[in-house]
Amino acid sequence: MEKEAKIYIAGHRGMVGSAIMRKLEEEGFTNFITRNSSDLDLRNQQAVADFFEQEKPDYVFLAAAKVGGIVANNTYRAEFLYDNLQIQNNIIHYAYLNGVKKLMFLGSSCIYPKMAPQPLKEDYLLTGTLEETNEPYAIAKIAGIKMCDAYRSQYGCNYISVMPTNLYGYNDNYHPQNSHVLPAMIRRFHEAKEQGVESVTIWGTGSPKREFLFADDLAAACYYLMENYNEPGLVNIGTGEDLSIKELAELVKETVGFEGTIEFDTSKPDGTPRKLMDVSKLHSQGWKHTIDLPQGISLAYQDFLNKHVVKQ
Repeated sequence: MEKEAKIYIAGHRGMVGSAIMRKLEEEGFTNFITRNSSDLDLRNQQAVADFFEQEKPDYVFLAAAKVGGIVANNTYRAEFLYDNLQIQNNIIHYAYLNGVKKLMFLGSSCIYPKMAPQPLKEDYLLTGTLEETNEPYAIAKIAGIKMCDAYRSQYGCNYISVMPTNLYGYNDNYHPQNSHVLPAMIRRFHEAKEQGVESVTIWGTGSPKREFLFADDLAAACYYLMENYNEPGLVNIGTGEDLSIKELAELVKETVGFEGTIEFDTSKPDGTPRKLMDVSKLHSQGWKHTIDLPQGISLAYQDFLNKHVVKQ
């Protein structure tokens, strides 16, 4: 990407989009196009058509999406399917019509079958049944991958897709009901510490294993791939390392300084038993993560304290 190029980051205020913008600014890029959701409804086809016609971006990072944890995914199934399909359909199509040089579509590790072999290789896509609780979101993301490949095949568009593992970091969502597991734990352990309660209850058995990537590492990988990768298909972005939910809870408890006990509510769902990315394709491209989990959780907790905790 040329330093003077016009870059549109869809979803620039979210955790992923803001991390990508920070990375690009570090690299010397300054010509950004941004729109808040109040200014541009990406589900509105005509609004997106007008935006691309007016702005004519050179490069696009498609990081805008309706996202959430197990509860949100399972509760708002229609919205997760409709909103995400609309957003990506509009952006990908009007990027093509307005001559965007390159587009990156960001998906999610939930695109892989629930019982796929571990670690998850890129070619396991569409080889089995999806996890029921987040199926609508996964289907939308799979459609985005296939749309990028279809526009590459039919129109010669240089559109690439990346699949991040579970993310956390600066500007994360700490909503009590709609957040992902790691930020939810940070909030709950912090509140338990502040309130002096004796235990924190975690959904499920604690046995499922998950992989976590700091959002700024994701942004570094996205920038690297935008500069160096030009192929169809998708690229997993992760650490290639995982741990159990129980181990994660212990790590967050230690970071936050909560001194009570951890209980597990086994009547609640576990979700997918394991989700570990095979990142050999990414490593073969020449990129590897730099922020390990204890360091990342410490950084995320400090960000939570700075932005969500009222100072006395």
